[in-house]
Amino acid sequence: MNKTELLTKLSADADERLVLARVMDKLELARSRSIPTHTFFLTLAQQDAAARLIAACGHPAHLFWGGWAEAERRLCVFLPDWMEPEDFIGGEETPITALTLTPSGGEKLTHRDYLGSILGLGLTREKIGDLLVGEGLCQVLLLREVAHVLLTQLDQVGRARVRVTPCSLGALQPPEQKTKTIRDTVATLRLDAVAATGFSLSRSRMSALIASKKLTLNGRECDKSDHTVEEGDVLTCRGLGKCVLREVTGTSKKGRIMIVVERYL
Repeated sequence: MNKTELLTKLSADADERLVLARVMDKLELARSRSIPTHTFFLTLAQQDAAARLIAACGHPAHLFWGGWAEAERRLCVFLPDWMEPEDFIGGEETPITALTLTPSGGEKLTHRDYLGSILGLGLTREKIGDLLVGEGLCQVLLLREVAHVLLTQLDQVGRARVRVTPCSLGALQPPEQKTKTIRDTVATLRLDAVAATGFSLSRSRMSALIASKKLTLNGRECDKSDHTVEEGDVLTCRGLGKCVLREVTGTSKKGRIMIVVERYL
């Protein structure tokens, strides 16, 4: 199967094919020149598509990295044989950096406020990673190549004046995320069964929400209730929030599957 056939087979649509073509270009560059390469920031759905491409290409050395452990938006990094993941993440040439945005008047600004002002500078979303919005500040993960744009041009978010300063990745202060751990059993790892447990709904109600396309799996819309969920999969339901299947711990004496789900509150 040649490159064109592979991309066509693995892509859900034209947009995803373009993303995978760009990922493939980085993979091939790393292989041909034996240097580390990386993509732009990928969404969860794009990461899932990239992982399928990587599997089809024989699992070349790679990692997904977004600047902090729980990052949602991540680069796909391809590594040469001579480089370990730790060397890339901790090295001086890591392509991700961080900036702290501090409003001067104590205004309460939202994720949307900050992101809108950043994109208003002409930057594309793929250059910007996660925004960690805390009390009185926002820490922005972004590609190092565009950091100068915020440092020199961003002085206002909404009606608030802001100060932009460099921040090391080690000094990030992610806002505390409240979660609830749910331990339960399900008859099957179908999407409707796992989601019903995660969001504390009946299976029939969850099936209806899935059919109405209100649920995404790893950032991708999924309307098939019988889709199998795997450990690490992220389920997001409009109006209900997000949960993650953390573990499948075994089978109960009654033959049901024991699972651990973490729900974000």
